[in-house]
Amino acid sequence: MASPSRFYSILFNKCPRCHEGDFFVSKSAFSRNFDKMHDHCPHCGENFMPEPGFYWASMFVSYAFFTIWSLLTFFVFVIWLEVDLDYFLIGLVPSIILLTPYFFRMARRTWLTIFIEPAPKQPSGLPETARS
Repeated sequence: MASPSRFYSILFNKCPRCHEGDFFVSKSAFSRNFDKMHDHCPHCGENFMPEPGFYWASMFVSYAFFTIWSLLTFFVFVIWLEVDLDYFLIGLVPSIILLTPYFFRMARRTWLTIFIEPAPKQPSGLPETARS
């Protein structure tokens, strides 16, 4: 089986190193504790908090996600479907508010994934003791 990609770990709340342990404590971005992260990967032990203030820069990644969302919906609704701009803006504001927890989590996973190399793929024929 092929190793999951970095994109997989970003989309599915997985560790960027092993692609198996969960990044956030809660599986859903819309739960009460949507922002609670594990300090280390529950599967491989990778440190999710490299230094204090590490995730401040993920705000820029989040900003990029919101910009892409706004432009994409603008082109679809205003340019392609010719929806009035006032109606578009009335619909865009609630969608941005609803997507905030999801983009928050995805931005943090993306930011950490940039700095962590995935674990090398292990040969499948070796016993478990020979792999380490």
